[in-house]
Amino acid sequence: MLHLFAQSDSGGGGGAAIVLFLVYALVFVVWIAGMWKTFAKAGEPGWAALIPIYNTYVWLKIVGRPIWWILLFLVPCVSIVIVFIVSIDMAKSFGKSDGYGIGMALLPFIFWTMLGFGDAQYRGPAAAQGAPRY
Repeated sequence: MLHLFAQSDSGGGGGAAIVLFLVYALVFVVWIAGMWKTFAKAGEPGWAALIPIYNTYVWLKIVGRPIWWILLFLVPCVSIVIVFIVSIDMAKSFGKSDGYGIGMALLPFIFWTMLGFGDAQYRGPAAAQGAPRY
């Protein structure tokens, strides 16, 4: 009767974990590559995409938002709203729509890559072109 409760480990979980890690790593690399290309299109150093916090500084600089907004990214709940605002500003800075900016906030690994490797051209900071300054 004891054998009914014994657990058997087939070792398949390790393989699944490796596959999931590789998929995650690939998605992350594609996202960083798209961010790198987007920064370069805006005249900023592409390598800035690799450095946390500095990449947020460069992102804010590209869209024309004040640098102190970095602090807003650190506030829970507020950061979610700020990501959407800055993503929409980024899309507008490249001549894209608000919907594209929402896509950048929700699916950044897809939309940053499309922006970086696509034919969109940087038009200047959206916040300076009449976007709300909040």
